[in-house]
Amino acid sequence: MRQWTVDAFAAAPFRGNPACVVEPFDQWPSDDWMQALAKENNQAETAFLLRTADPARFGLRWFTPGMEVDLCGHATLASAHVLLAEAGLEAAALTFDTRSGPLIVSRAGEGYEMDFPADPPRRTAAPEGLVEALGVTPVEVWAGRYLVAVLSDAAAVRAVTPDIRALAAIQGEAGEIGQVIVCAPADASDDVDVVDRFFAPGCGVDEDPATGSAHCILGPLYADRLGRATVRFRQVFPGRGGDIETEARGERVLLRGRAVTVIESRLRV
Repeated sequence: MRQWTVDAFAAAPFRGNPACVVEPFDQWPSDDWMQALAKENNQAETAFLLRTADPARFGLRWFTPGMEVDLCGHATLASAHVLLAEAGLEAAALTFDTRSGPLIVSRAGEGYEMDFPADPPRRTAAPEGLVEALGVTPVEVWAGRYLVAVLSDAAAVRAVTPDIRALAAIQGEAGEIGQVIVCAPADASDDVDVVDRFFAPGCGVDEDPATGSAHCILGPLYADRLGRATVRFRQVFPGRGGDIETEARGERVLLRGRAVTVIESRLRV
């Protein structure tokens, strides 16, 4: 059985966010087996695919080293890349059936475009302990699936060194505990609109390098703020980072990015 490691939201190796993708199954393995392999891989997500009667449609599940999650953008992008670029599947678009409903991925120039559910956030008060856990006072706080802490500038986003253990216990009005985005407008010299980072100790990931689901929140937020549908983001994880373009379309958001295969391996289990 083959497995690939793909750097998603990246145009070159060793950038973006690595995800492991296992070749498609005819029936799901046990949850315990998938969780054990995800822990063995020790990447933010391992993606598992299930064949269907439609050659361009697959079941898709995502596991962090600690738990199964409801939505993962970078491992969805990695899965589409494996099927189209590595397995040679001929299809204009792929549909993935997931816990978050059908997700469609199509080719877009040198990369891919993903059709995801939008998660427009609402303004909220900073929950107790957030300022202390981040070590910085946000200008604004918003809540969707994750908390969003808007900081004063891009330098503040890059400088954040949170107390990860403290952050793991914070939720406020967000849908999930211990998962916090920090963001700010990019510098005028940057070639993007917004810089951000994502800390997710609540699901076993201290900091994620490039996060599609976070941009389901940030895309609508900044489309409204900038007065245009398309927004360019750079997730500035130290030493890696990834580039994600979003386009707000009502209840959906398009996420665009590239992907690079860095490892092909064979499982002996």
